[in-house]
Amino acid sequence: MTLLTLPWLVAPASGAEAKRMQFGKLDDGTAIEAVELSNGKVSAKIITLGASVQSLTVPDRNGKAGDVVLGYATPAEYLAKPQYFGATVGRYANRIRAGKFSLDGKSYQLATNDGPNHLHGGVRGFDKVVWKIDSVKSGSPSSVVLSHVSPDGDGGYPGTLKVTATYSLNDKNELSVEYQATTDKPTIVNITNHSYFNLADGGDILGHRLTLLADAYTPVDATLIPTGERRKVAGTPFDFREPHTIGARVRDGNDEQIRFGRGYDHNYILRGDAGTLRLAAKVEDPASGRVMELLVTAPAVQFYSGNFLDGTSIGKAGRIYRQGDALCLEPQVFPDAPNHPDFPSARLNPGQTYTNTMVFRFSVAGN
Repeated sequence: MTLLTLPWLVAPASGAEAKRMQFGKLDDGTAIEAVELSNGKVSAKIITLGASVQSLTVPDRNGKAGDVVLGYATPAEYLAKPQYFGATVGRYANRIRAGKFSLDGKSYQLATNDGPNHLHGGVRGFDKVVWKIDSVKSGSPSSVVLSHVSPDGDGGYPGTLKVTATYSLNDKNELSVEYQATTDKPTIVNITNHSYFNLADGGDILGHRLTLLADAYTPVDATLIPTGERRKVAGTPFDFREPHTIGARVRDGNDEQIRFGRGYDHNYILRGDAGTLRLAAKVEDPASGRVMELLVTAPAVQFYSGNFLDGTSIGKAGRIYRQGDALCLEPQVFPDAPNHPDFPSARLNPGQTYTNTMVFRFSVAGN
């Protein structure tokens, strides 16, 4: 595909805007706000519930705007049928075996909300709390900063964790997300964004072409916990070093790892140095021409092919979300890292600042 610079993808020179508005209320009457960032072509709506990306509108090669993320139309639906749509997930994104880990000789027990394991911060993770809007700024880029304080012992985690989520949109059609956190006691942290992407106008993502700049991944057991192995992707359905359509191998029942995940739900070990913003992935939809590049500072990214969308969630515009209707690319520390000393560390000490930065860059490609 040839990348194009088309007039409808060139944002106005005046810079992006940020508008604060009401999104609705929860069943208990709690007000949920939204901030819409727009550069005239790309727009992103961020809601205070879960510091979530509720919508992300991007034009196709013909200039037609389309919402490329899954989400709900009302705040109550996010709690009634949680799917982590666009959410900030933490304190620990992904899974921890049996919800157990040790730190400085002390054992901790977290909620087990994914079979026998802990997932995405537990029963009431960051996706289910109402964040505070600290600032809203128009210009180039436009931005919103949200914050949340998780008290010591929250969900079983040690330390009072102060977290900020900063979303910004510039005139280059780049939506940046930066998470930062500090603690007053040693703890573990792994915060990411859980947006479900579909670059097509409806339909599924099986025809999307994915490139992942990763030479290895971490295989899992039947409960999707890493075994500790770092396995080369070469010669397996997990090789996306060159562009492949997601649907080509997502149902390859000959591979045990595909059977365990019901498709892709695996942690890819990225090339390059963690802490350095670098290209991690590229997604292309040949039908619409939309292209999304993901740049990250994290050591890894979880690729999830929407395997557990089962048709019971009704999203925006009354659309039923089914298996394979979207994909997630979640920049992160490895799953279950606190129980694997040779994995990149998830430890955060007092005086340190945890940072996880990701950039979603949008463009279009020719036929």
